Amino acid sequence: VQLVESGGGLVQPGGSLRLSCAASGIIFRFYTMGWYRQAPGKQRELVASVTSGGSTNYADSVKGRFTISRDNAKNTVHLQMTGLKPEDTAVYYCNAAFADSRSASDYWGQGTQVTVSS
Repeated sequence: VQLVESGGGLVQPGGSLRLSCAASGIIFRFYTMGWYRQAPGKQRELVASVTSGGSTNYADSVKGRFTISRDNAKNTVHLQMTGLKPEDTAVYYCNAAFADSRSASDYWGQGTQVTVSS
C-alpha cells in the first residue's frame, strides 16, 4: 500500500495550496480518506475527511477555507486550501481507513510540509 502526497510548499498568508494524495494497493472507493496535520510540538490532528459515500467532515479551524474531494476513478484525494494562515503551518499527512465487522485497515502517507509565512 502506498499513499503519496504532493503539493506542499511555502505560501504567503492568505494564499492557496492544493494537496493531492495518490493511493495504490487498496480498493480506494471503499476507504474513508482523510488529511491530518502535525505542527511542531503538537499532536497530529484531523483536518478533513471524506467517506466512501462522499460525506465530508472538517475541523472547525478550517471550515469555510479548506475543501476535501476524492476522485475514485484516479484513486486520489485532494485538499484545496485557501485563506491560509500561519497557524496552518504543519506537515500534512494523507490517511486511508477502512473498517467493517471482520477487519480494519489504516494507512498513512509520508507527509508533505506546508509553511505559511511572509
